[in-house]
Amino acid sequence: MRSVCVYLASATGSDPAYLAAAKAAGAAIAFRGLELVYGGASVGCMGAMADAAISAGGRVTGVIPTSMVEREIAHRGLAELIVVPDMHARKAMMFARADGFLVLPGGFGTMEEVFEVLTAAYLGLHAKPVTFVDVQGYYAPLASFLDHALAAGLLRSESRALARFAPGVESALDDLTRRADAPRSGDRG
Repeated sequence: MRSVCVYLASATGSDPAYLAAAKAAGAAIAFRGLELVYGGASVGCMGAMADAAISAGGRVTGVIPTSMVEREIAHRGLAELIVVPDMHARKAMMFARADGFLVLPGGFGTMEEVFEVLTAAYLGLHAKPVTFVDVQGYYAPLASFLDHALAAGLLRSESRALARFAPGVESALDDLTRRADAPRSGDRG
């Protein structure tokens, strides 16, 4: 694994643990020598994560739509800031640049991005791993919902297994790295 795309909020949220996790993720990704790919904002959890990665000597690439350059205050201190026409192009570029996906607390945008990636994995379009960081139990209701959908017969066990949950940043990155670097069926090598 060479790069990690992180989906997370551009807000800071009501719990200081969200901001702390964002900073920890940025630093941990940099310390592991991985490139950080994210939404390109300089504010909230997104900006704090990017700043922590940069401070730790990491390479950070931001991808932001033209309409959000001013709204999210595009981060001007990145190794690379890619400005794209719209959200669809943003998601496609972030996906193309990532070997795995880390999901920190976020709202509609975070959920929309990660569920698109999970759906594509379910359809067999890629095998890039996805791991949620369950900061202070933030994603426990989502894990319960997925288990409920499985029990209701509306989600297959193979599909449920695509969304992994870890209690912290380091364990989530360990999980991502292990799965991204594992040989896949059909790989030659």
